[in-house]
Amino acid sequence: MADLLGAVLVCLGALFFTAGTVGLLRLPDQRSRLHALTKADNLGLGFILLGVAVMLGSWTAGGVMVLIWLLAVAGASVSAHLLATLEASRLDDVESPERARGPHGPPRTPESHGLSGSGGASGSGDAGGEADR
Repeated sequence: MADLLGAVLVCLGALFFTAGTVGLLRLPDQRSRLHALTKADNLGLGFILLGVAVMLGSWTAGGVMVLIWLLAVAGASVSAHLLATLEASRLDDVESPERARGPHGPPRTPESHGLSGSGGASGSGDAGGEADR
């Protein structure tokens, strides 16, 4: 009976992995793809590991499987967040170039603030900038 339940859970996990792969291939933008992958694949991995733990019948193996699943969920969450943040910043730069350079001109550099270490003025950096405009 335990082997049958384990096999059903593993097949259910494989079904979720397949759904995540279909989402990766069919969804239109990166954020939707990430959502499909993180949700479906993490759930699929959980079902597969639960099925394997049921088939093994050991509490120690079950604990190791839960630990593996938690580490995979944490890693997928962090990587998906980083990729979504990069995508959002890329979209902001493409859609709004004035946002990237700021409302008052190009972004300030350490040299414009007198932080270059060359003994320049250490003021706000705008003393010479206003005369050039």
